[in-house]
Amino acid sequence: MALFSKPEITPHEDYGFFGPDSVTWKVWSYPTSLTVGFQRAVVIEELDPALVAAVDKTQGIYARPRTRYDRTLRYFAMVAFADTRSTSQAADVLVKVHSKAVGTDPVTGKQYDANDPESQLWIQLTGWHSILKAYEMYGPGKLSEAEERQYWAECAVAAELQTCSPDDIPATRAELRAYYEEMKPHLIGSGIARKAMHHLLDASVMLPPMPRVFAPVSWVVGRTLRAATITTMPRWMREMGGIKQSRAVDLGVVPVMKIAFLVANTNKRVKLELLGFLSPMTKPVVAPIFYGVTPTEPVVRTPAEARELYGYDKPAEAHLELRARQAAKVFSEGLAPSEEGIIESEPILGSIDRSKVSA
Repeated sequence: MALFSKPEITPHEDYGFFGPDSVTWKVWSYPTSLTVGFQRAVVIEELDPALVAAVDKTQGIYARPRTRYDRTLRYFAMVAFADTRSTSQAADVLVKVHSKAVGTDPVTGKQYDANDPESQLWIQLTGWHSILKAYEMYGPGKLSEAEERQYWAECAVAAELQTCSPDDIPATRAELRAYYEEMKPHLIGSGIARKAMHHLLDASVMLPPMPRVFAPVSWVVGRTLRAATITTMPRWMREMGGIKQSRAVDLGVVPVMKIAFLVANTNKRVKLELLGFLSPMTKPVVAPIFYGVTPTEPVVRTPAEARELYGYDKPAEAHLELRARQAAKVFSEGLAPSEEGIIESEPILGSIDRSKVSA
């Protein structure tokens, strides 16, 4: 009976930036989103040479993959579902964390900065599109034209929590396709990109340790999730990433995953426990939404209202002195950037195993 009972849930302070009438909640609360959708997002974003250079430099996805997965998924979920105070705080501290990710890309020889608006736009769009793509392919199907326009308008709202401009968010699927065409010449399936993509397609990096008796089940789940994620990727992305999968697998995995996610979605507790298994830190973020728990103040706020209420700057304008100091350390003095922001982020996004943090 435990799987059918309601767990104890702490309400959010408010409805966040979207609320129960949003298309974001409709799409992101389906079990495709924070599984296949999230995995697709973190895999294809590695094609950006600036982004993957930063990822490869820190080695975080290799040294502490489970923690990195848990923290990143928690932030994804916070933007969609959490209250405006905690999400605004997380967005602000993330600028500090990203200030450390500056350097020179060994592939292109160009300088990179994780807070660069173009890199942030790539992350924003690949993330929101991947969530939608998984929902369409393995969930209820395509949104109506009106819902899709609303979805991308809400994506623009979420972009206010990044250093990119909301004005650069596509308003339609056609505009999104045009963005990908514009980006193609700048994307590179380099050795470090392919290494990261194949690593992130391995679901075992995100699963907790399990008894050996469950190894066969874990292998099947991992291979199925990998196949489902690859199926959502267009051929040009697969070729760039050196990823191969037959058309037979593409066709065969779709009905399997549609049924699996449909079953998972029929029971709130099962859906919540599945997410908790994959990402324990994300579970309390989404629990109030899955169960329709009314927040203490049932209002939806804009990012501008939240900044005024809680005293944060726009991310593009936040912590400019710190960002300049970090860049000077790396590019002028040849030193390692400071860890400022990392400790501050832990109460929000979860702790890091310091013994494995790269210098």
